[in-house]
Amino acid sequence: MRLLIVEDEADLLQSLAMATRDEGYAVDTASDGEEGLHKALESPYDCIVLDVMLPRLDGLGLLRRLRVAKATPVLLLTARDATGDRVQGLDSGADDYLVKPFDLGELLARLRAVIRRHNGQASSSLVIGEYDLSLPSRTLSKGGVRIPLTAREYSLLEYLALRRGSVVSRTELYEHLFDENDDSLSNLLDVHVSKLRRKLGTDLIETRRGMGYAIAG
Repeated sequence: MRLLIVEDEADLLQSLAMATRDEGYAVDTASDGEEGLHKALESPYDCIVLDVMLPRLDGLGLLRRLRVAKATPVLLLTARDATGDRVQGLDSGADDYLVKPFDLGELLARLRAVIRRHNGQASSSLVIGEYDLSLPSRTLSKGGVRIPLTAREYSLLEYLALRRGSVVSRTELYEHLFDENDDSLSNLLDVHVSKLRRKLGTDLIETRRGMGYAIAG
């Protein structure tokens, strides 16, 4: 999954980017509202973590302008904890709201929940054939035995599993699994698919020639 974090506090922006990358997300960043809006409109993010108090364009202004064009999920971050501020943020189109200072574990849990709801997934786990995919712990198991996956392998499997029964194009996978610094012309995707097949068998992820990849529904 690919995130955009829009935050003007440099230390917080860096720590959030590092923490979410460690969780396996592809992460882009922006330090002001204008840059954040440009990136939010140009790229297909799975969630945007958005500070309210930003230079050049504040978070609520960014959110309102984004909602004219896109329904990308947004998790608002703010130091304001009054009920009226929360109501204003949610009414402007936010999907969730977190008050600073916050616990990193709660932020990650809220991110997972927002992305899960946006994908129409009510349960926190997915069953794919003989495998169980746990969205909260980002783990895969078979018969209760955990199967080791890298963060990128897990992200690829999760993205396909949430869209099982549908063919996902290579372009879409690159857009959602790699950040703006990755080379979309590389063979990274093929490498990760090949590694997953070695671990899970060749039948789970199907190749649709000229179209992309799919997990049967």
